[in-house]
Amino acid sequence: MGSFRDLIVYQKAFHNAMLIFELSKKFPQIEKYALTTQIRNSSRSVCSNIAEGYR
Repeated sequence: MGSFRDLIVYQKAFHNAMLIFELSKKFPQIEKYALTTQIRNSSRSVCSNIAEGYR
């Protein structure tokens, strides 16, 4: 049995989290601690939940 990192759904979630992080760098400075933080945290949470559910 492989790792959760071998799951296609995890790979896609991780890729999207990286894209979201890069895109959120372009958000207005006023959103830095509001919307930007929430979006980044939620994108990482998807990967964490997949990994946790795999165990």
